[in-house]
Amino acid sequence: MECEFLQGCAFFNKYKELLGPAYDGFVIIYCRGSKMEQCKRRQYRIEQGKPPIDEMLPSGATYHPDK
Repeated sequence: MECEFLQGCAFFNKYKELLGPAYDGFVIIYCRGSKMEQCKRRQYRIEQGKPPIDEMLPSGATYHPDK
């Protein structure tokens, strides 16, 4: 099973290269794994009917790539 929003997920599309190995971990856990229902990006999209900001992590925290 895979999250229906993975292919169009702005966070993963925008930061895939920058995240490196962490990208695979996020996808395995949140997009194809046991924490899919807990993904804050997915929850936001379902509840609000639109995607969250690009920098929102699956945990709900904000990603700051420049820090």
